[in-house]
Amino acid sequence: MIINKSEKRALSRSAALGSLTNYQTTECGLVGKTDQELFEIQVYSASTIRVRITQNDEFNELKYSVVSQAQSSLHQIKEETDTITVSTSLISLEISKTPLRFRFLDREGNVLNEDDTAFGTSWQGEQVTTYKKLQAEEKFIGLGEKTGPLNKRGWGFQNWNTDHFGYGTEADPIYCSVPFYIGVHSGLSYGIFLNNSFKTHFNFGASNNRFSSFSADAGDMDYFFIHDDSVAQIVSAYSTLTGKMTLPPKWSLGYQQCRYSYYPDKEVLSTAQNFRDKEIPADVIVLDIHYMEKYKIFTWDGERFPDPESMILKLKSLGFEVVVMCDPGIKIEKGYEAYEDGLEQDLFIKYPDGTNYEGQVWPGWCHFPDFTSLKARDWWQNQLKTYTALGIEGYWNDMNEIATWGQTLPELIEFDFDGDSASTRNARNVYGMLMAKSTFEGAKENLNGKRPFNLTRAGFAGIQRYAAVWTGDNVASDEHMLLGMRMLNSMGLSGIPFAGFDTGGFVGNATEELFARWISMGAFTPFFRGHSNVNTRDSEPWAYGEHTEEISRNYINLRYRLMPYLYAMFYEASESGIPINRSLAMDYTHDEKVYDQAYENEFLFGDSILVAPVSSQKVIEKIYLPEGKWYDLFTDSYYEGGKETIVECPIEKLPVFAKESAIIPMQSKVSTTKETPHEQLEIHLYKGEADNSFVYYEDDGTSYDFEGGGFQQRTMHFSPKQKTLTLTQTKGDYKSVFSKARIYFHGYDMKELNTLKTGQEDYRFIHPLTDFDPLGDSISDYYIPKLPYTDINLGINEIKISWS
Repeated sequence: MIINKSEKRALSRSAALGSLTNYQTTECGLVGKTDQELFEIQVYSASTIRVRITQNDEFNELKYSVVSQAQSSLHQIKEETDTITVSTSLISLEISKTPLRFRFLDREGNVLNEDDTAFGTSWQGEQVTTYKKLQAEEKFIGLGEKTGPLNKRGWGFQNWNTDHFGYGTEADPIYCSVPFYIGVHSGLSYGIFLNNSFKTHFNFGASNNRFSSFSADAGDMDYFFIHDDSVAQIVSAYSTLTGKMTLPPKWSLGYQQCRYSYYPDKEVLSTAQNFRDKEIPADVIVLDIHYMEKYKIFTWDGERFPDPESMILKLKSLGFEVVVMCDPGIKIEKGYEAYEDGLEQDLFIKYPDGTNYEGQVWPGWCHFPDFTSLKARDWWQNQLKTYTALGIEGYWNDMNEIATWGQTLPELIEFDFDGDSASTRNARNVYGMLMAKSTFEGAKENLNGKRPFNLTRAGFAGIQRYAAVWTGDNVASDEHMLLGMRMLNSMGLSGIPFAGFDTGGFVGNATEELFARWISMGAFTPFFRGHSNVNTRDSEPWAYGEHTEEISRNYINLRYRLMPYLYAMFYEASESGIPINRSLAMDYTHDEKVYDQAYENEFLFGDSILVAPVSSQKVIEKIYLPEGKWYDLFTDSYYEGGKETIVECPIEKLPVFAKESAIIPMQSKVSTTKETPHEQLEIHLYKGEADNSFVYYEDDGTSYDFEGGGFQQRTMHFSPKQKTLTLTQTKGDYKSVFSKARIYFHGYDMKELNTLKTGQEDYRFIHPLTDFDPLGDSISDYYIPKLPYTDINLGINEIKISWS
């Protein structure tokens, strides 16, 4: 058989990496060659090693995700006859010379991850794949916004940002791509981030029992391998690599109300007033696309919103901020300023023949700014002044996958890619993130020292630097509600702390019970927004009847009362990358039960509150509490962990638990985050056997003054053995809104606290519901633990409370 030259090249490109021919050390690692490939090893930290392999003469550089730099003096290199080993204090990379294969070990020499010996890294045409040997009982978690189970063993996924209206509970791909996952086996864990923006594929032992693999349709094989002593430390290392979120404005942590769409302005104002009249806390009204003139970005519908500035001022007087929808499509219409200006400045994505691409979306046929171009990003930032001039501080980036009718963006479209020129194949997955970057940086500049809120549907690794992410057009069903919690937990495992879903479901109509359960769960998510589709029933908390309204009020009030705790968790996320919602796989990684389908949705909200999501149709449910001791948040009932437990969960009572030794600061009830709470801070201390600390953090919630010392921070430390609670001396220049504190002791009786000046009171985290049925049973017993307390004055100096 005669094989021509092109077939020979195709066959050779199907082969795995050959043998090492030569290498040389570099300041941060080494670079070497095989028969056909160039490879490089770089050390980024003691926990993070980069592997790059190309068939070209030089490596491709993806500029958008990685923000840290390779480091010198962190590693050692040792060569033996058959291997080269690159070692740090935490990890070793063993490189087999013939054939070239990679094996990662921990400091004790245990295998963390290793190439399949036969396949290693291989090319099939342009597609490059790295095959990894499946370890015994290996589990795979993370991978960002993905459907399916917590443990993705046996599943396969693609990363290709896709508008997927009403996606199924196993649909893939959807809106946001984060090619980072965590492997768990043998008491060990590691993370892999594939730094390639082409369409990528992950196979976690799907349809085979030999390997897991990750591949890209083109470009280099470029991945970062991360190992540390815990999943939390791995997530933190990944966040160091791709960047951490900045502190958002505190108002964005409040409840946000949206509908597709609120109009005219009278309906917007009426909705806001209803929240105040009904005493349901809220901070944000969100305007969907009907605020615009014929869906054109940077415009207002003159009939529906004749005076947007006046409306925004009225909303602000009620304590509401406004978030506006921003779509990337620029309508092709003569006389439309954004179109004319964008055309004149040559800012839109193009076909290879130089003509501007036209795609159809809400306004009709549109052009699309090339957000991979600095020039287009600067233009977009300048356009945003039309909003910031009106007092708008919040932005919602939608349809930025790019979404167009037909959902088939031609792959030959050309993008600037910051001077490197790329097609849709390489640019699609980063387009949404770069739109969010442009919106965030423009709003920040235009707001003159105020923090903007920025939300996006599409994104890529590193999106946490610019925006919160929500899970798109979900469905009003119990299955989607529980899937949503799982997705948020996976996003947290993948470096996105500020995430949420459309509470109540976007597509379809929630029942009263479903909305009540969903709102109670939403109160324990980082981004908390109610949203519903056009032509569905009203979906405000009062739209489902008095019973659901009271449940909604209870849980939204609880979220606002938990704001000191929640804000401190956001501060921690901005510093360490540790998420607010934490899958139990983060803290209890090697407990097999947390991966059980019955318990995989459970999570920690911060470090001390465990939430067990349950269906709206359940009134009794079996849950799993991991090792340790736990207290029912609402009744103080005590549970031993490490076993399954049957709990009551009527629709008004979500299963929520406080961890032993927890320290949970709370405040008085408020209507909005802008309202000053009572001067007395509540500190809830739970009896336990383990030492525990909580880093309390406070600032003005709106500006960047904290970067220059305008904050107050202090550590609260509980020592059960010494029977002390210590509040360290404060750091920072910010004066706290709290001058006093009341410490509530959970799990203690008065005798144990006899050296303290104490009182005792009935305490409720949430109020009992009105008994609308005169023959019904009272449910008030759910909420009346009797708690001892002591009062203290707060100051900047250390405070120590002791009891015998």
